[in-house]
Amino acid sequence: MKVAIAYPPIETNKGVPLLSQNRQFQYFNTPTYIYPMVPAYAASLAQKRGHEVIWMDGIASEQTYAQWLEQLDQESPDVLVIESKAPVIRKHWEIIKEVKQKHPKMITILVGDHVTYDPKESMENSVVDMIIRGGDFDFVLADLLDAISSQNKEAKIPGGVWLRKDKSFLEIPKEQGNYDGEFWISGPMEMHHNLDSLPFIDRDLTQWKLYAYENGNFKYKPGTYVYSGRDCWWGKCTFCIWNHSLFPQGTYRHFSPHRLFDEVKHLVDNYRVREIFDDAGTMFVGEDLKTFCRLLIDSGYNKKVVYSCNMRLKALDQETYDLMGDANFRYILYGFESGNQETLDRIDKGLQVEEIEQGLRMAKNAGLEPHITIMVGYPWETEEMARNTINLAKEMFKKGLVDTMQATITVPYPGTPLYKECVEKDLLLVDPKDYEKFDMRGPVMKVPFDESKLHDLTQELYTVFMTPKFILRKVMSIRSWDDIAFFIMAGRKLMGHLLDFDRSQEEAVKDHAGLWKKGLRKLMGKKQKA
Repeated sequence: MKVAIAYPPIETNKGVPLLSQNRQFQYFNTPTYIYPMVPAYAASLAQKRGHEVIWMDGIASEQTYAQWLEQLDQESPDVLVIESKAPVIRKHWEIIKEVKQKHPKMITILVGDHVTYDPKESMENSVVDMIIRGGDFDFVLADLLDAISSQNKEAKIPGGVWLRKDKSFLEIPKEQGNYDGEFWISGPMEMHHNLDSLPFIDRDLTQWKLYAYENGNFKYKPGTYVYSGRDCWWGKCTFCIWNHSLFPQGTYRHFSPHRLFDEVKHLVDNYRVREIFDDAGTMFVGEDLKTFCRLLIDSGYNKKVVYSCNMRLKALDQETYDLMGDANFRYILYGFESGNQETLDRIDKGLQVEEIEQGLRMAKNAGLEPHITIMVGYPWETEEMARNTINLAKEMFKKGLVDTMQATITVPYPGTPLYKECVEKDLLLVDPKDYEKFDMRGPVMKVPFDESKLHDLTQELYTVFMTPKFILRKVMSIRSWDDIAFFIMAGRKLMGHLLDFDRSQEEAVKDHAGLWKKGLRKLMGKKQKA
């Protein structure tokens, strides 16, 4: 069968929608394109099974919606697969309706965290043919395509599939699944697959260069992503939709260190990749991490490629950090989230405030470059508590323990425990089904102070590190053109992030030059006030 794995362009003045490989939906004012790992594996596995695969990321390829539709008309695939998230799910319902009107025989499939959480909603409110639940939709899609295209009427439909029972393209085995009104459900979602059985991602098929440059995680370009596990072995944070839909607790699995190393070698040898970011929610630890590091060191690939990853602040000891430094790990991303112990406990972070500095210090001692993610706008946090977080971040920057950061407004995505708590306690500022508002452009939860201040607090977080000491330290660290180019890119993205949380940003982004001027004014204004 011919299958298109697609991201239709979302035409909006809010910026670039982060749909692919992103746990939290957000619009960015500066282009950022993240390699969608599970869809890329889905494309590669389906192709290996003998299906013809078309990669149609209209967002990363910067197509207009009309251009994307024209490409779809020209390719005319048998199956169209779209990954969706809550803030754009209604837009995707409209797109599927338009596609089905032009191509009534085209089979449409939705995947992703929101439809995993509530598949029935999309089946009832759109004309989509199927939904695949769970984070292993690469395996499930390949099995489903085999079943649809098979001449064997008894071909088994994989678990986790919702479809309309009146679809003539698929004979449903009577002994399998169950009905929910007009919908047929093939059984519980399948999350048992052995990741080592996956083929390497076909980077050419999935147009890897679209994601190799416009990404703030890469200092050395071209860069690319790998995905060592699914997804986070901690898997408890109450705000994370992936922990509670795509990869619920008990389903974490990871590649073996040797299999992961083989893919790294493949990327370096065949694509001349200079930096790799491992985007598993938290990279594997313990002996597996040590084995992976030794494989890089003993083979000499630590001198050929830089490696970066997500990590928990209390997961490693100094010995392991030092080994990572020897293996040429560079950028290490931590979920800092808050400087208040009450918040860390309530979001089930499993972290003590005093452990934040300990973890950062060990990473810096090993020569790594820590990046922290922080959120403001928890419904129980006072303005004073939010400022505690800002002050702790400022202290970490002042001590030279943090290199970069990302600040966001907390969003209780539908399907998370935080969302459930907000609905039950009437903590939402918007209708619980008004999904478009959950796009991080502004607060959707009530806070015990003026909600409008959240934009200013978030912007303030982005400016806490712009001290003369920090700037001097960064200037003194320049060793190559890569360093200079990275600082220029980081500055451009900082300007964009300042506007991501500007209440009047939609007017500014109409003019890209205006974005820079407005962002710079805000940055300098914050410095003058400081």
